[in-house]
Amino acid sequence: MPHWTEPARELPVLARCDVLVVGGGSAGAAAAIAAARSGARTLLVEQQGFLGGTSTGALVAPMMANHLQKQPLNQGIYLEVLEQLLATGDADIYKDGNAGWFNPEMLKITLESLAVEAGVDIWFHTWLADALVRDGVLRGAIVETKAGRGVIEASCCIDASGDADLAFRAGVPMVVGRADDGQNQPMALRFNLGHVDLQRAMQYFAELGEFEWTDSSRNPDIPLWTTACTWDKSWPLSPVFAQAVANGDLSEDDAAYFQIFTLPGRPGEVAFNCPRLDGITDALDPHERNKVQLQGKQRILKLWRFCRRYLPGFEHSYIAQIAPMIGVRESRRIVGEYVLTSDDFFAARKFEDAIARNNYPIDIHARDKKGGLHFMAQGDYHEIPFRCLVPLQVENLLVAGRCLSADFAAQGAVRIIPNCYAMGQAAGVAAALATQQALSPRALPPALLRQHLNWMNGEEPCL
Repeated sequence: MPHWTEPARELPVLARCDVLVVGGGSAGAAAAIAAARSGARTLLVEQQGFLGGTSTGALVAPMMANHLQKQPLNQGIYLEVLEQLLATGDADIYKDGNAGWFNPEMLKITLESLAVEAGVDIWFHTWLADALVRDGVLRGAIVETKAGRGVIEASCCIDASGDADLAFRAGVPMVVGRADDGQNQPMALRFNLGHVDLQRAMQYFAELGEFEWTDSSRNPDIPLWTTACTWDKSWPLSPVFAQAVANGDLSEDDAAYFQIFTLPGRPGEVAFNCPRLDGITDALDPHERNKVQLQGKQRILKLWRFCRRYLPGFEHSYIAQIAPMIGVRESRRIVGEYVLTSDDFFAARKFEDAIARNNYPIDIHARDKKGGLHFMAQGDYHEIPFRCLVPLQVENLLVAGRCLSADFAAQGAVRIIPNCYAMGQAAGVAAALATQQALSPRALPPALLRQHLNWMNGEEPCL
């Protein structure tokens, strides 16, 4: 294959900071807020024009519950965000105690307000181009803006890109996909339908059987409810989908995974956790990502027409929004000081340097025997050690979010948004402390980090 050689050139230094955060999703926003609140000069670069990542750009709502006895295992900035949304009616609490049912548009504003208030310097529409590494130490990043290419120098960097883009460019060892075939979990392109008669739809689903909802005083016109349908087991909707396939309105792939949720603060609107593109599994291949966009929109049209024809209450619905970002469940994962494993999950293992707690199940989206939900012992949780955020071979770098150091199965459990907030907050505090003490994050005493995390969360001894 022919190739070009990029000519060498001097690059201007656009900014200097204590902590540079790459990516403004759940992990990145929490990392930047935590670092700035800890006294670090913090700069956040984000290629979109908003914060929140998959929760706002990929329309991943609601946040999955990570609870023990209906109490959240993740606290700190995660709960602070939800409390602000609850106060305005843009979040609500489901019957299982999960307050992570939210309005994605208002979440954008909430995260941005918290970041600005904390003193974070946010650079939207800024793209990571390369890492600046000298003698194994990360010194910052090269970025692209509409004004051109330049350098951001930083004492410590946090990769919250989701795909470990900064760590990959810095030379951190990586693993991708399942160990046996390298395949990633399938991607999705989510969407919302508007002008849905929720009361009529709820009545219909109740008549199908085994259906419950949660009424709300915050949003009396928007009861919280959800339903789903897959081919691997029988659901109340299974005969409806079978009829649609028999009639030629859907293919079996169109109906392989169907899940919907109502949205607080958005009357008459329903969020769809589909279509899932099972045949597109290489999350790092740009051609595969293009297929998600192209094929995903065609499947959205078919699902919308199915809803209008087969589901009472949806007859006059319209496509209110198609996610501007594709939903990526798993791609690169760093190799860190510790690799979290499925054995750690099932053994409910605890760690001296723990920075987050989880009992959400291993959730593998695959239409084979390895797919499905896999639960740990009821009433327990495992922990995520700080070492999973510390990559091998490169200093002054932390990683937060779904690209942490974990095996394929363990990542399938801890990748949910509440855990990303917790990892981001821990990384932000650690980066600030490391900068202030002139340490590499690898050398940071675990007890010191936990002490500061507890102080920020306002509780002891919770993380």
